[in-house]
Amino acid sequence: MRNIALLISYDGTAYYGFQSQPGGNTVQDKIEEAIHMLSGERVKLTGSGRTDAGVHALGQVANFPTASSIPAERWAVALNTRLPNDIVVHAAVEVSAEFHARRCAVGKTYRYSINSYRFPDVFARHRVFHHPAPLNFAAMREGLKHLIGEHDFTSFTSPLSTKPHHVRTLYEVSLRVDTDSAGSEQPGRGIAHITVTGNGFLYNMVRIIVGTILQVGEGKRKPEEIADILAAKDRAKSGPTAVPHGLTMCSVAYGPEWGLNWKPPYN
Repeated sequence: MRNIALLISYDGTAYYGFQSQPGGNTVQDKIEEAIHMLSGERVKLTGSGRTDAGVHALGQVANFPTASSIPAERWAVALNTRLPNDIVVHAAVEVSAEFHARRCAVGKTYRYSINSYRFPDVFARHRVFHHPAPLNFAAMREGLKHLIGEHDFTSFTSPLSTKPHHVRTLYEVSLRVDTDSAGSEQPGRGIAHITVTGNGFLYNMVRIIVGTILQVGEGKRKPEEIADILAAKDRAKSGPTAVPHGLTMCSVAYGPEWGLNWKPPYN
């Protein structure tokens, strides 16, 4: 059996997440159906991580076993002709039998986008969360700094988490605001992107971080409270879970031994 790895982008609006569920209509289901149409095989696709309903991906990585002799470089184009237009395979390579998209991952990057202009962007409504009131971006940046490093993120994960422990390391957490036509950042208004890179993420972790830091931006919390929330290890101390459609899985990192130095196909 061969092991094929895929680099995948998708608009998650129409799906119940990446991972297969009894109700169907997931990204995994669609790709597995496309593989069956192409090779006649019923395979199980392994993703680097699950994304919830409405969450998007620029650089999701997945792998599957196949007995097909189809050359690796032909899989991407062939699958795309059999996939809906909101799922795109950008690359396919043959990897060693030991490669596992989730277990071999050493890091991931997520981005959450927020529109704090008074009116929403109709063309970005499925990818950007609209917050019509102005936000204090400086305070949000200050609050996010407390999350960098190794911490117990119990306060920032769902009580439904099944992980044996909640210690994770965040290497980088940043907030960037798109500038206006004059090249400057408008006070409180703009399209803000919160980008988080770490060695792993818990269930709803990024969305709870965003929901909490939004309260800092609204003036409901002080930036230094983020450190207190972390120390409390209590989900009740943090803010709400931000809506899913503003979240995008940007990229997945692997060690050099796997030969996968894929970058996100889009910005």
